[in-house]
Order: sequence, then structure tokens, then C-alpha cells
Amino acid sequence: MSITIYHNPRCSKSRQALGLLQERGITPNIVEYLNTPLNEGDIKSLAALLGVENDPRAMMRTKEDDYKANNLKEANTDALFKAMANFPKLIERPIVVKGNKATIARPPEKALEII
Repeated sequence: MSITIYHNPRCSKSRQALGLLQERGITPNIVEYLNTPLNEGDIKSLAALLGVENDPRAMMRTKEDDYKANNLKEANTDALFKAMANFPKLIERPIVVKGNKATIARPPEKALEII
């Protein structure tokens, strides 16, 4: 079964998670979501795999300037998904997916829990 990592190569935690997978002989599909932004449907699917579809903040970087600038603290679920589609930096990284399981690999070792 293939493994996908939603990856930001500028993020040390994301690079570490990718490295842990590669050290174990796994060549994951790499989605650089900042270069190839996800649409709302993709983000909702990831949220469902993570078990946070009703609490998308759990997969968001709430300290990012885009979060504050768009007043997302009080936003509803739909607005949060829309914001992640419009501002992909808001998506927490890395997210590792295998089949119907996913995890936010923070710390990076969490990537190993689903392989």
C-alpha cells in the first residue's frame, strides 16, 4: 500500500519525517502542497482521515499570519476549510497518509505509527 506525505521541504519536521520513512526503505508519494495547493474537497478528505473533520483547527497552523489576518479564531468549519484552500501555509505539516489512516507527523516519529 502506498504512502503519501504532504510535505514542505523548508520545514525541518517535514524533512525529518520524510527521512524516517526513507530510512526504512519507503519511497512515499510526495505532495508539496505549497506548490500544488489542495482544494477544499482534498482538505476535507484529509481531515476525515485525521479524524478532525469537525475540528479543522487541529490540522491548522494557528500561529501563522494568514490565520490572524483573516480573523479565523471565530470562523466556522466551512470558513476554516476554505481558508486552508486559499492559504495552504495554514495546513499543519507534515501529514502522512497510508490507506485510510493519516497522522500529523509532529513529532516526526509519528509518521512511523501508521506504516
